[in-house]
Amino acid sequence: MPPWADPPMPPPRALCLLGALAAAGILVVVALRNRASRDGQLAVGTCEVVALDRDGSDVARTVARQTARCACRRGRIAGTTRARPACVEARVIRGRQWCEMRPCALGEQCAVLANQAGWTCTQPGGRTKTTTVS
Repeated sequence: MPPWADPPMPPPRALCLLGALAAAGILVVVALRNRASRDGQLAVGTCEVVALDRDGSDVARTVARQTARCACRRGRIAGTTRARPACVEARVIRGRQWCEMRPCALGEQCAVLANQAGWTCTQPGGRTKTTTVS
């Protein structure tokens, strides 16, 4: 074959093999990244609920206590976003500007308690959930 001619195209079987190898490589990378989660370590930027205790003995209200564990990046700390544990900016927690972390579910209105010890999430029907930080 002359040097200026195009090289021959690889056979379709070789392309399939190359694609399969690439896919296998991606799966290995994903498995290695998720291995930390299986070993009891959280992936950076994620949170998990480790304890949840509900007391519904009072008809008018339910008291719930939740403990979460987070692996946050530098400058972020465990907080709440959209009614779930999340890593939020540390300045929000230090400044007790709770509503800046968007702790309420979609459609709810957030208000910081007068003593800044927590926040309330009010649903359109008037039902209110109060969260205090300890």
